[in-house]
Amino acid sequence: MAFSIKQHIPNTITSLNLLCGVIATLCAFEGLFQLAALFIIAGAAFDFFDGFVARALGVSGPMGKELDSLADNISFGLAPAALYSTYMRLLLTGDLNFPLEKMEGWQIATVAAPLMLAVFAGLRLAKFNIDTRQTESFLGLTTTATGLFTASLFWMLPDNIDTFTQILNPTSTLILITVFCALLISEIPMFSLKVKHFSWAGNELRVVLLVVGILSIIFLGIGGISLTILLYTLFSILRALFASKKKTV
Repeated sequence: MAFSIKQHIPNTITSLNLLCGVIATLCAFEGLFQLAALFIIAGAAFDFFDGFVARALGVSGPMGKELDSLADNISFGLAPAALYSTYMRLLLTGDLNFPLEKMEGWQIATVAAPLMLAVFAGLRLAKFNIDTRQTESFLGLTTTATGLFTASLFWMLPDNIDTFTQILNPTSTLILITVFCALLISEIPMFSLKVKHFSWAGNELRVVLLVVGILSIIFLGIGGISLTILLYTLFSILRALFASKKKTV
């Protein structure tokens, strides 16, 4: 009986991630941007701890792996997609509750386009589950990073609505989503954040990212998460380009 309980603890934590994703999606479609952002962040916390607990208890299994992917697709795929979709509706109509049937065709397409983020998140997770190359590091941006970037961005939205609507217009928002979709299924190696030793050599990028992340969160609050993930992505791309050029020399 004790073994059975221990075996289900990680899956229970993963289910809480899934629940957070469902609630975040509902909040997003209702225009409750900050509340949706909080539930995405809470989902990310559960996503971290389910794997940690599973390894600590020695009860990792195929069901947990599949459940984790399903939860991640909702929390970091569908919920962020719902945030962008609702934001598009706000930009195009000025009304979060403006009915779809009263929109023009191109407006409906623009509001629906961000939902493709959930599709590409699903593709990324399916690829990860069968890709044996991603045991120590990742190829392509993770769904969790995508979800946290979006949550951080939309946490700042209500307090900076005028600035956001100027920078994130329909065109730039669609471009941002397209970039994220491409990064999710890309072959770009994202450097691992795991620290295997405490010397400076080999940990330069991790230390810089950690310092920038801490400072960003101190000065920007939750909004600093998006800056940290942006830098992580840029560092990984530049690192990959440098490694590629080094091989050709």
